Amino acid sequence: MQLIDQKTKKIMEGCKERAWDAGLTFDKESLEYVVSNRDMIELMPKNMIPTLYDYWVHDVEVLKEKGKYELYPSNPYETVINTRPAISFYNDNNPDWLNVMIFYHVIGHIDFFQNNLYFRHTWEYDLTGQALADKRLIARLRSEYGRWVDYLIEFARGIDNLVGYHAELSKYNRTDNGCSPRIDYYFDYFLQTVKQANTSDYIKQVELFNDHVKKLGKLGEKAFFADVQKKFPEFDASFEKYQQTYEPESADLLQFLIDHSPFLNKDENKWMKSVLQIVRTTSIYFQPQIRTKIMNEGWASYWHETLFLQDDRIKGNEVSFARVNSAVTSMPRVGLNPYALGMRMFYNLEEMADRGCYSYDFRRIQNAEQRSQFNQKTGEGRDFIFKVRENFCDFTFINDFVDQDFVDNNKLFVVGQRLNKERMVWEYYVRSRKSEDYRQMLFASLYHPPVLDIVPEKSSDGSLYLNHRHEGKPLVNEYVSNTMLGIEYLWGNPVKLETNEAEVKPGSETEAEAGPQVSWKRVLYQMKDRQFSREVLEADD
Repeated sequence: MQLIDQKTKKIMEGCKERAWDAGLTFDKESLEYVVSNRDMIELMPKNMIPTLYDYWVHDVEVLKEKGKYELYPSNPYETVINTRPAISFYNDNNPDWLNVMIFYHVIGHIDFFQNNLYFRHTWEYDLTGQALADKRLIARLRSEYGRWVDYLIEFARGIDNLVGYHAELSKYNRTDNGCSPRIDYYFDYFLQTVKQANTSDYIKQVELFNDHVKKLGKLGEKAFFADVQKKFPEFDASFEKYQQTYEPESADLLQFLIDHSPFLNKDENKWMKSVLQIVRTTSIYFQPQIRTKIMNEGWASYWHETLFLQDDRIKGNEVSFARVNSAVTSMPRVGLNPYALGMRMFYNLEEMADRGCYSYDFRRIQNAEQRSQFNQKTGEGRDFIFKVRENFCDFTFINDFVDQDFVDNNKLFVVGQRLNKERMVWEYYVRSRKSEDYRQMLFASLYHPPVLDIVPEKSSDGSLYLNHRHEGKPLVNEYVSNTMLGIEYLWGNPVKLETNEAEVKPGSETEAEAGPQVSWKRVLYQMKDRQFSREVLEADD
């Protein structure tokens, strides 16, 4: 692994200049490395962070990927990581014209990392430096405690898909909003819970507060609460009592164990907390990339195509570009290509915003022909997609912008699968062309970890009682017992988990296309003294 040569670096700097001119915003400094396929394979299990802590599963992944490469050789074009400065890796046999395309794609990613608000908590420090410090700490603990460190990492990684990333994002937003705890208490608790204000009164209070701040600046909050005390004389006493009794909830199960586990809080076990915190912090750092895959790849693909075609340095290579670009951004009939879907959505948003289609006048039009001809020529398309890039994640992106017009224009559909009993083959067919069904298919592909609530009133015997919020998807049974084993060890007492378990009932002949029916039963899993048990609480009729 080595830095790119000066000739290639000059190409990259030229791409940056053109990207800045187009409106992208990102740090000037960046590092680009040339790597071999072997380097790529060894870095992938560590999310391309060379300084990430060592763990035996990484070695297993390397061996697996080496075996795959021997059977199916491939050359990944690039990988970019969200660090300060941004670091990107390139295959060692790319021609210059391809590097131009790839550099634009990478710059699109960097712009997304450094401007999308879901990455806000990653803007304050360099992960590579923090990861190196964490790696050294784990190496030192291994020298003292041996294999127990790896057990802890394995237990923590079994739980880390429950990290409450959205709670973390909310926390970072609140630190910068300039609001005191009194404001948070007044709007989040006092008005809603104590006074049970209706929506109209609540909005009036928000507007009143905003007016005070606009007129008086930093003194606006003081003037606002002078009015509050006249209206609610009991407010100060209520706020003081709340501060004395309120304990902020842990954002997730892993943080709850770090804060409240009787086992981890013993003097001889407190060193374990640092290992769990490293796993949790590293996981949170990568959460935004999981939750913005379609947007991130679509944004990078939009810009590599837009800027490449305007670049005078690539004349004579248009056909080669078209061949590579079509392989990256082609829309499959079956399955999902995040590059293709995201790019088409950004192009569609730009066109629709240019025509003024996100206006009330357009929403009122029901006639399909009139909708297709509607054009106010606002010229706001580029500004609109920059705002979307800043404020959305995959879920909101899909939920707000995958409408019937988009599905129809791109000839999208949901594919079904059925068994042809005469030929004994599986057949694919168009199951639906409705935008609602297409959105649901996309939602099903998104990362959505299960939500577990700690139930204190059922944990009075020293056990840890967890309640899984049922959202139509069961937990993966094969992982439940091992994960609960880790939780029991970290808690130091028995663990109980209440959840819904799916029971599949085959459908009749007429229901074959709809698939099997599913009924649900409420079950209680328990791990006590490393013994796993299961009890049925109730079942659907």
